[in-house]
Amino acid sequence: MQKQEKILKPKGKALMGIFLPHTKNTAEFETVVMPPVAEVILPFSQHIGAPAKPVVEEGQQVFVGTLVAEAGGFVSAPVHSSVSGTVKKINPDSVVITSDGHMTPDESLKPFEVKTPADLAEAAGRCGLVGLGGAGFPTKVKLSIKEGTVIDTLVVNAAECEPYITSDYRECMENYDDVINGIYLIKEILNIEKAVICVESNKESAIQKLYEIATDTRDENDSVKLMRLPSKYPQGAEKVLIYSATGRKVPVGKLPSDVGCIVMNITSIATLYRFIKTGMPLVQKRITVDGTAVKEPKNVIVPIGTPIKDILDFVGVDEDYSEIIMGGPMMGVDIVSADVPLEKRNNAITVMLDAVPDVTTACIRCGRCANTCPMSLYPAKVDSAITFKQHDNLNSLNVNYCMECGCCSYVCPAKRPLTQTMRLAKAILRREK
Repeated sequence: MQKQEKILKPKGKALMGIFLPHTKNTAEFETVVMPPVAEVILPFSQHIGAPAKPVVEEGQQVFVGTLVAEAGGFVSAPVHSSVSGTVKKINPDSVVITSDGHMTPDESLKPFEVKTPADLAEAAGRCGLVGLGGAGFPTKVKLSIKEGTVIDTLVVNAAECEPYITSDYRECMENYDDVINGIYLIKEILNIEKAVICVESNKESAIQKLYEIATDTRDENDSVKLMRLPSKYPQGAEKVLIYSATGRKVPVGKLPSDVGCIVMNITSIATLYRFIKTGMPLVQKRITVDGTAVKEPKNVIVPIGTPIKDILDFVGVDEDYSEIIMGGPMMGVDIVSADVPLEKRNNAITVMLDAVPDVTTACIRCGRCANTCPMSLYPAKVDSAITFKQHDNLNSLNVNYCMECGCCSYVCPAKRPLTQTMRLAKAILRREK
């Protein structure tokens, strides 16, 4: 008889944040695979850290999974060909590959044996895996645990709280076996005491699937738990998730490992397990293509490096679109040209009609930005410090703790671009250091 698993409630309840319309139009649509395109552009920098360094030459034949650029340092990630074909051009920041249309895999690829924590970190490095939820932090670095650091909790991020995006949800529904095997493998290799799978309450089908992971026969000590989170944005942000799952707060300037946690996106876990099982590195992404200008929203599996315009042509968008957002409407970034390629860290393309520029007015000191900030920051004060060039105040305002979730801009009645201001403030601090 199967045990009755208790679904956990959050240990720490985030009081800030906002309730957004979910608009999960593609949640129950099975993922479609995009046909190979004529050409892919593979940037050397698809992650936080040093750009990768090219290891191929123009005219060289490559296959799906062939290494085209090696990691440029410890905080870096390699890049692999997402199509079979010929290296057309090597630019200072990217390599262009002409596809032969066959998508032939590299014959040298083989399963990667993992027995130790060092093996697991190396597997993430060889895979070219980075944070797939948008941050792009190299997973090898995250899994390279410093000696003496005790990790007792694996936090699995299946929250996917931003409007429109359902790519992680479809990963759970379509590749459940890779998800479950990946969670138990990471937990075993790193000797992590417990795992908490966090999912928002509005994803009932995913909750039923993830419930099976917690009741798996391998979980003899009942150490893998499912946690149902409120459907409140930004519930899936790393620091918010850790607080919900464990009740622990990550101090300013510290990492999740400093409070005994590793946080991994559910698609990252499944991707790492597939690499260990097959040897095929990260060469394609499932992305959600949605928005008011998209005729038939879809989740699409796309070769990394595919130009955005080719993806939009495949899905079908209204010709009068006015805005293309790489990512979701809250944390995504507007792109000025559809010629840019899809990167590893992209999980959605949101295309909107009739984007009317906001009319910005003076701050009215209402405090809404502070009342909704999940990190308890005061964006209006940062805005004032930037406006009056009082850069010495930025450190005391803890701007580096900002996760750029967009809540402050969303609620600001003066329509001030507070999120962009926070990004600028962080850039100023980096430059001055």
